[in-house]
Amino acid sequence: MPQIPQSFHELTVGQLSARSGAAVSALHFYESKGLISSSRTSGNQRRYTRDALRRVAFVRAAQRVGIPLATIREALAELPEERTPNHEDWARLSRAWRSELDERIKQLGRLRDHLTDCIGCGCLSLETCVLSNPDDAFGDRMTGSRLMPERGADRS
Repeated sequence: MPQIPQSFHELTVGQLSARSGAAVSALHFYESKGLISSSRTSGNQRRYTRDALRRVAFVRAAQRVGIPLATIREALAELPEERTPNHEDWARLSRAWRSELDERIKQLGRLRDHLTDCIGCGCLSLETCVLSNPDDAFGDRMTGSRLMPERGADRS
């Protein structure tokens, strides 16, 4: 890992990548999404201020727990320019994100349970499956291929 002298206040994209562990392409993507920013040298090379290191760490930690990039961008936009997220910021945001994550966990549990039901019924019907057709009116009454003979009987 390249050492960066403390007197340097700006990092190249390679230095930021090496220090943060994020690929250069990820840093460019983060920048395109407004999560980090850079300035340009006279030679049109990107330069990042040192606070970008903490912002990248913040983004990656939030991503690991499933927070969408748009939500992360909104959180970072609340901070003063060039101020890095600190412990209090993370605590406040994690409290706010907790209910969203809890709801996603519940939803994933329901999906898992329906997947088991779906495999158990054996139909894998796109018309009646609670996974691929969650608003199916018949799904409340019965599931699976049992609906098929009724449909055939109605059409004859």
